[in-house]
Amino acid sequence: MKQIGIYSLVVCVVFLAAGCTELSEDTVKTEVEQQETAETRVETQEAAKTEVEAEEQGPSIRLVLKFSPADSTTYRVALETDKSVQWEGGASKPKGFQGGHTGNKMEMTFARRIQSVDDQGNATARITIKALKYLATIKNNVTLDFDSSREEDRSNPLNKLIGQSYTIEITPSGEVSKVADTSDALAAVKGDSAANNVAVRLLSADAIKEQHTIRALPAVGKNQLRKGDNWSSMKKVSFDLMGTKSYEKVYTLKEITNVGNRRIAVAEMEAVASAENAKQLHKEQATGSFSKMFDNTETYTGELRLNLTEGKVEKCRERLLVEWFIVNPNPKADEPPAALRMAATRLHSIERID
Repeated sequence: MKQIGIYSLVVCVVFLAAGCTELSEDTVKTEVEQQETAETRVETQEAAKTEVEAEEQGPSIRLVLKFSPADSTTYRVALETDKSVQWEGGASKPKGFQGGHTGNKMEMTFARRIQSVDDQGNATARITIKALKYLATIKNNVTLDFDSSREEDRSNPLNKLIGQSYTIEITPSGEVSKVADTSDALAAVKGDSAANNVAVRLLSADAIKEQHTIRALPAVGKNQLRKGDNWSSMKKVSFDLMGTKSYEKVYTLKEITNVGNRRIAVAEMEAVASAENAKQLHKEQATGSFSKMFDNTETYTGELRLNLTEGKVEKCRERLLVEWFIVNPNPKADEPPAALRMAATRLHSIERID
């Protein structure tokens, strides 16, 4: 672990506390606003194969969504953004230090009914919200806790979202290209409370795209794949004071299995820091970035299960965990070394439930 003097460690804590305080001024933000992410899909990675290698991999498949007019499917989407601060070890915690978790979790159950499909396979779909949970926390203090299944939450402004609908246009590669018809839902949740503000944000075009986009599918024209093939996309994630990181998410088609009368394609994702990240790290080291004072570990993984028979996603999940830590090498004689540990989590999950 990297080591610094106690004064620098306290400075780190002060900076971090300032960041947490800033969040408290707006107690509820949507996952889209907090993550400040950008994602770009890139070409499928496929080396030239011999005829024998291709035969061993088996026949190719098209990894795409399929849509049929009047078809209806129910999904549950979960989004989570969390950052935490923890003092570990000795009792010499700086005066005024306050750690804990700050972030939010959203879980929405919705029905997606296909209204029409164009010649390119793009669908216009009507989305109807069936259930909703929302939890916002600042330094371990819950500022908003809503669950539409609880009787006592029926008067909460967020409950007005239940039964509301809007329209999206979605491509065979899982991109939400357009959001429309949100005016009635927005009118239903109009108000000045924190819960009203959350409801409005959940109906923003960016939030809706985040909720309904299938991140794991390959780009258009690059979706004819065999077992063992892989494809990737680039993603930027902002971590406030700790800077911005770029990741290359690499998905690999692991297997194609038969489950009952369905054919399921299974892909797994592992992300690595991109070359852009290395350039940014060099720049930060040259300019004295705050984050270079810390060691860090990171895990970014995902899974995709696509029903090839129906052209529907059964499950798509991605989770990022980054931890930063720093140790005070000069503790008091009767104390173990103290350490400051920070972590950030991002979760995006969508799962078919009917």
